[in-house]
Amino acid sequence: MKVGVKDLWAGGILIFLALLGLFINGGLLGIGLESHALGTARRMGPGYMPMLVFWLQLGLGCLVVFNAFSNGPDPLERWTKLDLTTLAISVSSGVILWRVMEAIGLNNNYIQVGAPCFVAMAVLAISPAWRPLGLVLASFAIFGLLLEPLGLILALVGLCVVSALADRDHNPVSVIGMTVSLCIICWFVFIYELDIRVPLWPTIF
Repeated sequence: MKVGVKDLWAGGILIFLALLGLFINGGLLGIGLESHALGTARRMGPGYMPMLVFWLQLGLGCLVVFNAFSNGPDPLERWTKLDLTTLAISVSSGVILWRVMEAIGLNNNYIQVGAPCFVAMAVLAISPAWRPLGLVLASFAIFGLLLEPLGLILALVGLCVVSALADRDHNPVSVIGMTVSLCIICWFVFIYELDIRVPLWPTIF
């Protein structure tokens, strides 16, 4: 059987992280570390969106694994010294920054998680092989960091710009179109329809 090893590993990682997230969130057959209230689609509790995202990720992981058995052979590429070095520095810099921020009193704050994640992913993106993954994950971190101080619109702009850098051949016009569309959709769904209380613009506006 011709197996796509890349898809098999990717799907397995997605499934593992989804099951871990569901367990931590308390949404895996009612068993987990936390007991976050789910609420409804109209009035979401703190556990609703993570639960939904992890179940979708679980389904996606299963599809990727299934696709691996008809999309091969596709062996894993060998890691270079640069790949290994940037991975090691990325993890180290993230952990060190997290501990430093905790030491200066920024513990129990989303900034303590978001800033080290952004720095670690930016370092990871130095390696061409890690660049797409690093910048896409860095865009999620920058969204979380910018959402409260700068509002939803500018946080989405930051997310789109950073994630677009993952593709060296990105089209600026397409990035602008994607950014505008995403801002409109998110405003309509989360602000207008679901009435989620997040700032739309910086408080000075």
